[in-house]
Amino acid sequence: MDEKKMRKAHHSYDTKSEMIKRMNRIEGQIRGIARMIDEDVYCDDILHQFMSVESAITGVKTQLLEAHMKSCVIHQIQDGQTEVIDELSRTIRKMIK
Repeated sequence: MDEKKMRKAHHSYDTKSEMIKRMNRIEGQIRGIARMIDEDVYCDDILHQFMSVESAITGVKTQLLEAHMKSCVIHQIQDGQTEVIDELSRTIRKMIK
């Protein structure tokens, strides 16, 4: 099996639980937007909801990136897998595009 597929995250239960709660709220917001579109809600109101979802997603991504650096990256560096720095750099570059 490919090494990347075998890797696991090292996040605490609390961190995972918080991210899942946030994702569930985002999922509800997305369903709400679909309902708004179906109900012909005024476009500007829907666009504001999209901005809210994008902001919420950015928050979860930021939380995950921070948790990744504090756990996964540290563990890999401690195990001598310094290539994780290049991987992290590529990910951050993609995130800020």
